[in-house]
Amino acid sequence: MKIMTIYAHPADTVTNCGGTLARHADNGDDVVALILTHGGRIHPNKYAEEWRKDDPDEQVVSSGVDDIIENKLDELRRAADIIGIGRLVTFDLDDAMSTVHEEVVDRTAEQIAIEQPDILICDYPLHPAMTANTHTAATMTALAALGRAGTYLKNLDGRAEVNVKQVFFTSLPVFPHDGLSTYGVRNDVLVDITPVVDRKVAAMDCFDSQGYSGPFARKLIESNNGEFGRAAGVNFAEAYYRLYNETHALLPLTEAALAADPLTRHVAYSQVNLRERHPLP
Repeated sequence: MKIMTIYAHPADTVTNCGGTLARHADNGDDVVALILTHGGRIHPNKYAEEWRKDDPDEQVVSSGVDDIIENKLDELRRAADIIGIGRLVTFDLDDAMSTVHEEVVDRTAEQIAIEQPDILICDYPLHPAMTANTHTAATMTALAALGRAGTYLKNLDGRAEVNVKQVFFTSLPVFPHDGLSTYGVRNDVLVDITPVVDRKVAAMDCFDSQGYSGPFARKLIESNNGEFGRAAGVNFAEAYYRLYNETHALLPLTEAALAADPLTRHVAYSQVNLRERHPLP
């Protein structure tokens, strides 16, 4: 199986689905990540904080776009190696991207056609009126590209149509835990990342330039992935919302559902002390 992620910024793939990708990489699946922007304007801690100092480091404050891109790429490469992402594709567009551009849709569709993924993963798109949200613009671009790649015709485009089997959206809120807690959209797939949470911590620690290393990496995983884990009955999980319905011959029950013990699961999913296992660097 091949999995392709399409996200706005270099760190997004790791923070949103890094644990899931690590498990698939361990399973022998191919993983490719497409990053649309260079990420220099998102959480620019390394640069903005240096400017606040009385005696700033001249090399940091004089960094141009090429320097920032190369630094981000270095962080991303190191994180990708830890997770098991086999191929990185970066467009290095500016983070100011706020709308869908036809040329970016074309480039994205071309990459989907080259990779021929079974699964796409991207952010859940907020209302398109949220034009300041680059994540939404990135997903709108990805979905437009998916539609375009699905209509390729060899007679006209020199390549056949692409058949992506499923799209999984990330970044929906942690709650609700079931279908009746509230109304509206909810995460409907949870992946247990407890066996690989160490690698997610290590990968997030690579993104030092945006303040993701150290306390934030542990806080995000403890709070976000820990709460998803509580919903899943495991220590740490990542959550997804499926774009397409799934068809089964019979009503499905997962191995996790069959093994769950309602009496003790709250004890079982409280076993890992992340900060004790991963002291701050």
